[in-house]
Amino acid sequence: MTDAQPPETAPAARQKVGVREVAAVAGVSAQTVSRVLNNHPSIRDETRQRVLGAMTTLNYRVNNAARALGTRESRTLGIVASDTALYGPAVGIAAVEAAARTAGRWVATTYADATDEASVDDALNHLLGQGVDGIVLVALRAGARHVLEERAAGIPVVELHGGAGQQVQHDAAALTVEHLVSLGHRRIARLGGPVSWVEESARAAGFTAALATHGLTCVREWRGNWAAADGAECAAEVATAVRHSDGPTAIVVANDQMALGLITGLREAGVRVPEDLSIIGFDDNPDAAYYRPALTTIRVDVVAEASRCVADVLGLAASASLQVPVLIERDSTASRDRS
Repeated sequence: MTDAQPPETAPAARQKVGVREVAAVAGVSAQTVSRVLNNHPSIRDETRQRVLGAMTTLNYRVNNAARALGTRESRTLGIVASDTALYGPAVGIAAVEAAARTAGRWVATTYADATDEASVDDALNHLLGQGVDGIVLVALRAGARHVLEERAAGIPVVELHGGAGQQVQHDAAALTVEHLVSLGHRRIARLGGPVSWVEESARAAGFTAALATHGLTCVREWRGNWAAADGAECAAEVATAVRHSDGPTAIVVANDQMALGLITGLREAGVRVPEDLSIIGFDDNPDAAYYRPALTTIRVDVVAEASRCVADVLGLAASASLQVPVLIERDSTASRDRS
């Protein structure tokens, strides 16, 4: 006899769940399940939901690699992104990746210096080498989509906040003006972002158009590169302008990070917010409520925008409509008689 123990019996292998098992539970054919998996447009929504419910019940997981072998698609979407240390691009990338996963796609993300054409070319070639089915651009410069479309040889290219998303950005910026005018402000200035960004062009246009509807024009304009340091850097000039008799009583800042820097710089320059100058930002980043004063800002639905982009690049119907931007009113804006 020996002290060796008999080998443990291996656990029974878990039964593999496939299309046939899903079809049986859903009460449909295997072909119908396949059509649901491939987003076929002829499937009724009731049938689609029944199949998806069966997949959840059985814990069925799509094998994208196996599906790709039988088609000309890689089932992979590419993302070309820049300036990813900023809040807006980082949130945009996460939203696009989530929307792509929901659509049953893998995601390949590559990063580029948007100011360097060779860097953007390298990023594009990296994705094309992986045979991606489409490309979503995040935080690239205006006009980049048209250039990359030409170089991508027929692969669809869309840009986050481009197309229909530009109107959302336009309308969101108009909300900032409407809010300040409702508080009695008539001398409104703006701290914008880099002119080459799609988001900046749409926000600037919405701001200008909203002022015009009230017979107003921008009294002063400054420009930064989205970072808090840019807001702080122009604070001295803003403070000087505020002290003039015809200076601004309110300023619209193109994103929350620059607004944070501006508020800090103005405090050091002896300008009180909102008593001397009302400030409104854009993005409603998670820190905005904890600024001192808490920042009035605009919230846009980046999740729905990302879903639209993924649907566009895949030629599908968007799963969610773009929501109306929302004004988040906090303490950094006040009525004119307090300013």
